[in-house]
Amino acid sequence: MKMNNQEKKEGPSRRDFLKMATVSAMGFSIVPRHVLGGMGFLAPSDRLVIASIGVGGKGNSDINYFYKSGKAEIGFLCDVDDRMSVKSRKKFPKAIYYTDWRELFHKESKSFDAVSVSTPDHNHAIIALGAMQLKKHVYVQKPMTHDIYEARVLTKAAEQYGVVTQMGNQGSSGDGVRILREWYDAGIIGNVHTVYLWTNRPVWPQGIPWPAAKPHVPKELNWDLWLGTSPQKDYVDKLIPGSWRGWWDFGTGALGDLGCHLMEAPFSVLNLTYAKDVQASVSAVYTDFGERAYYPDSCPPASHATLTFPKTNKTTEDVTIHWMDGGIKPQRPEDLGPDELFGDGNSGILFVGTKGKMMASEYGANPRLLPLSRNQEVQVSETLPRVPGSAEGHYAQWVEGAIAGYGNKVLSSPFSLAGPLTEAVLMANLAIRIADVPKPKTNGKGFDYPGSNTKLLWDHQNMQVTNFDAANEFVKREYRKGWESLSL
Repeated sequence: MKMNNQEKKEGPSRRDFLKMATVSAMGFSIVPRHVLGGMGFLAPSDRLVIASIGVGGKGNSDINYFYKSGKAEIGFLCDVDDRMSVKSRKKFPKAIYYTDWRELFHKESKSFDAVSVSTPDHNHAIIALGAMQLKKHVYVQKPMTHDIYEARVLTKAAEQYGVVTQMGNQGSSGDGVRILREWYDAGIIGNVHTVYLWTNRPVWPQGIPWPAAKPHVPKELNWDLWLGTSPQKDYVDKLIPGSWRGWWDFGTGALGDLGCHLMEAPFSVLNLTYAKDVQASVSAVYTDFGERAYYPDSCPPASHATLTFPKTNKTTEDVTIHWMDGGIKPQRPEDLGPDELFGDGNSGILFVGTKGKMMASEYGANPRLLPLSRNQEVQVSETLPRVPGSAEGHYAQWVEGAIAGYGNKVLSSPFSLAGPLTEAVLMANLAIRIADVPKPKTNGKGFDYPGSNTKLLWDHQNMQVTNFDAANEFVKREYRKGWESLSL
């Protein structure tokens, strides 16, 4: 019996689910929708039936864009918080509603074709993998995963199970990044060696202790399911809907929020893949004069991470990417006028080449050559195909790709591209997380912060920092009991 808004049943264990999912995937065959029957069911070639996991906030936005494609049916909605799901349930009243995604997958796997994942970061991977094991096409909000290891697993799984995937960094479908690529390929700014990325995020509290108060869990929220893979903790206020981003157990900070949007442009323009080293500095928090605090649960208020990428077929040397958040910005270029907008005011991308510079806003939008007068002088032919609808077309592109089937349509951010991009974002977080870790001085007076003075050397094949073992703790986390670690 399907669950409605009032009924909530205990789902199968993670072990049982994975066993079921693996068996189902091995024996799965595509059944035409009209064979399954039911009102409104069409053949897969005509319409994509989507099960959406996490349907409040960004999830609500995502499914509305899928629906606007005209080729998607929102068949199932799932959320652990009945408050967050109100808008989606009202907009799609015929969609069957669940609280536990495991039960949805177990009971309804023959009735949907694809899964959209818009939960907090810490549960992205486990849901996406479960869907792929059922041979379902998958759309996952950025960042693709919470951990580097998870990103590698999902990247391999997409190929193994032959499903159409897309990460929710819609700027990768925008015209802006394609213009940047055309300028660069035409040699307008020479060879890029340095890229600056910056944002005013976080716009939620960071650099704070975990709250001591233990309020009652709202009756509409299944807190245990919300925690999912993360460590057991008591519920606290102001975590939902968005402030979970500032806590390492659940989110990935400002980098996780905007890194995939801003870093995608240099990845696309320069053909970057895996970084070879990273270093970071973070803003310190003081609770009194000379009293530096250490809050390991929370991301820092601001940070600056520097990644080095090996030379590619689009560069003549290694490329350095600077990431800055918390309102920190790079120095304004001399070729930008004193009153001209730098980036978009809050975020930005700056490419520095041997013959010039180019700049863009968040999502790679509004590309500009510097000085701005060059934009009237330079004319470059359009060589790259555009995505219909530009950035907003990112959603329809996935819907149409899933209908076409694996390997039959080019997508902007499939896991083969989104995986290495996500790993780079999360690798920068490795350096940020260890930069503030205190180590008592040998004389017993005060602390040193060795992580902030170390360049982490990265072995991407083995997913391991080779010269600072403490950082490897964050490459792959242990899941909470009952939510065993991913494996392939």
